Amino acid sequence: QVQLVESGGGLVQAGGSLRLSCAASRTFTRYTMGWFRQGSGKEREFVAAVTWSSENTYYADSVKGRFTVSRDNIKNMVYLQMNSLKPEDTAVYYCAAGPTLAAMKGDLGIWGQGTQVTVSS
Repeated sequence: QVQLVESGGGLVQAGGSLRLSCAASRTFTRYTMGWFRQGSGKEREFVAAVTWSSENTYYADSVKGRFTVSRDNIKNMVYLQMNSLKPEDTAVYYCAAGPTLAAMKGDLGIWGQGTQVTVSS
């Protein structure tokens, strides 16, 4: 069974930084991989994604300039560097994979269990 396991979440003060990691149980050849988040009482929303060879990256407007998504296909890892964190970034962050960005957002997405990020003011 394919697994995505997130790590790196925690409690940080506003303005601080965290780096999330996602370990995949296999190589997702030619898959787009990325991150979503879900705040308490909110719907899950797209955060960032990176294509297979890292030629393209995509970001939600709310995190552009603050977050950076990257991947290491040799190690089967995906990362999310989060800087200048705000209280509104508080959420459970999920790693995801899909054959395309659209598929990752839809029914063909593969998901991890999530890691909690809490940003205090």
